[in-house]
Amino acid sequence: MEDDPALELARSFSEVASALWEKAEPGSVLDRIVRLCVATIPACEHAGITVVDGGHITSPASSDEIHYIVDAIQAETGEGPCVDAIREHETFYTGRLASDDRWPRFSRRANAVTGIESILSLRLFVKEETLGALNLYSSRPDSFDTRDTGIAAVFATHASVAWSASQTMIDLQTGLDTRQLIGEATGILMAREHLTSPEAFDILRRASQRLNVKLRDIALDVVKPPGGTGQHPDP
Repeated sequence: MEDDPALELARSFSEVASALWEKAEPGSVLDRIVRLCVATIPACEHAGITVVDGGHITSPASSDEIHYIVDAIQAETGEGPCVDAIREHETFYTGRLASDDRWPRFSRRANAVTGIESILSLRLFVKEETLGALNLYSSRPDSFDTRDTGIAAVFATHASVAWSASQTMIDLQTGLDTRQLIGEATGILMAREHLTSPEAFDILRRASQRLNVKLRDIALDVVKPPGGTGQHPDP
């Protein structure tokens, strides 16, 4: 019973699910997921997460240096299975990277540098929003079968939820920090200019509009003026 593959797989998925709520930082959760991909899927020797933001490729999680190297080559050439999984919103697989002509500038170079032959890239998404791609690597040709793809899809779903949830938490914290900063700046203006709260806030708002600067940045200049002179600038 202890060696039952299905039981071991279920335990791995349970561990991933627990990781989603144990830590809020996206990097820590994603790192754990890519390590579990390598530990759970026999054909997977390396794994990593790829994100494309405004044309810029980043690698927020990797089981080792192989994924970083692959992503660096994709960033330089502008092509590859991980990039296409994000751009085309599909799963991309190659079992013979050295001879794959879909990515002529990437394929042979990536194979020569890393020795990788098989790459399985799955889109990470929540609803219609594409977040990135989960990528599995093997040095053996034709390594990943349909079962591996199914298991990887489950990991991709967990990674999508983890990334989305943690980003939401970060956005909420940023919003709270901004409101606190604006409140502090409003209080300083109230005390300095003998204003009511609405009057002080209106000064900040009008300064933001006049200077075409975010309200948060105007508030920051009031609370922490440039140069550290201790004198608050007039908004």
